[in-house]
Amino acid sequence: MKIYLSFEEVTLDGDYGPVDGLIATCTNCGHEVEVFGTEESSVERAAALMREECPKNEKNFYDISRL
Repeated sequence: MKIYLSFEEVTLDGDYGPVDGLIATCTNCGHEVEVFGTEESSVERAAALMREECPKNEKNFYDISRL
């Protein structure tokens, strides 16, 4: 199933102080993941984490093309 993620830019607590990051939210169930950075690689990491952490144990394809 193809699911879209929404993204919010936030400041996260890093090991050495505040770091720019993202909160990705599944538009299907509302599950959220946090990642450091705001670049494309961070967006891809968020999609991979969402797939790993899905609370429904689904193996969805998370579409990040609507950014």
